[in-house]
Amino acid sequence: ESFKQIVETIRADMNQRSDARDLAITRSRELIRQCAECIRAIHRQEWSMADIKLGQIQTIATSLHSNLAPYPDLYHAGYTQDALKELVEAYTTYAIIRDQPLPTPEDLNVPSATYLNGLAEAATELRRFILDIMRQEIYHNSEAERLLGWMDAIYDELVAVDFPDAITNGLRRQTDVVRGVLERTRGDLTNSLRQQQLQEALLRLEQRLPTSKESA
Repeated sequence: ESFKQIVETIRADMNQRSDARDLAITRSRELIRQCAECIRAIHRQEWSMADIKLGQIQTIATSLHSNLAPYPDLYHAGYTQDALKELVEAYTTYAIIRDQPLPTPEDLNVPSATYLNGLAEAATELRRFILDIMRQEIYHNSEAERLLGWMDAIYDELVAVDFPDAITNGLRRQTDVVRGVLERTRGDLTNSLRQQQLQEALLRLEQRLPTSKESA
């Protein structure tokens, strides 16, 4: 009887864990979806929608934390941390684009490694904003320079985080991705600036040259 009671207790615990895991997977998927929709709204500069999405993201994340509080192992599982990484990406991208203070890991209630990986993904998102600016403005733009400065700053800090992957959850690979995106973006902006300078020089030259009537 004692042995059967032990097994029944274990079975009940596993049932609870299984239910918590299923709910965590569902919440994580929903969190990832809402974060993607938030970032899409940010790219479109639909700030009211982005604010709504951030509120929904926070509600789901709070529920996720609450449900997994008794199960730290499930909280630190890959699918949970991947979802929280997307949360960091959404919040930090929003803050950088809107030129607001960057939220801290404590503000977002996420582990340090998850925060850094989310910040790395936010840095890669900035490239898309810079390219959008270059397409819309045609040439070099101070806002694009500001965003490139953020990409540079994020990379400089990430590359200095020298810990094993077991501690950083694969941050080194993410940092390498940021470096590649940063180099391409810097090259695009440099070419844009040179093109702008060339066109301005040609315009000044054209203004100095006499017209056909003046030549006659």
